[in-house]
Amino acid sequence: MAPYSVDRHITYINEVRTVANGRDQTRPPIGWIQFCVEYDPECKTTPSTPRDVALSAQAWKDLVRVNRWVNANIKPMTDMEHWGVIDRWNYPDDGYGDCEDYVLLKRRMLMQAGWPREALLITVVRDLHGDGHAILTVKTDKGEFILDNQRDEILLWSDTGYRFVKRQSQSDPNVWVSLGEPRGTPATATSR
Repeated sequence: MAPYSVDRHITYINEVRTVANGRDQTRPPIGWIQFCVEYDPECKTTPSTPRDVALSAQAWKDLVRVNRWVNANIKPMTDMEHWGVIDRWNYPDDGYGDCEDYVLLKRRMLMQAGWPREALLITVVRDLHGDGHAILTVKTDKGEFILDNQRDEILLWSDTGYRFVKRQSQSDPNVWVSLGEPRGTPATATSR
């Protein structure tokens, strides 16, 4: 398979004009596209059947443990401070990152623990201050829960107070679906 490229990804997104999960398809954040160039194998996926997690007591403990560990061990730093650019999605392997970097690490840790990718959706919202922010939506049989670097408490999406903009499709992480906000998509550059 050819290496992943920004041009190939943008061409793919522009060609697809379907509806995913009953929602209008939209462009992925540029940070995701650039992440896919750097972390090519993570984005080479094939569409799959959407899956929700059965939220057992052990599954809940896993969510709480991962959310708290990442929030406690990664230090907030904007992409401008860290990389000298407005928005860059990357794993916070050096211990620093902003919201989408926390999300990527939480997603990776849960997937390494056996959680299905289809239930772990990177989501762009406007936070309580109206700023662009990335969170991880976890789809379960008990509802959609949010892992967030701005709080250790895990909440149902409807209890966050956020305005939801877009997120990954459950069937394909390279396809993003609109969640209702018609304005331009916010950058996800806040560190905390």
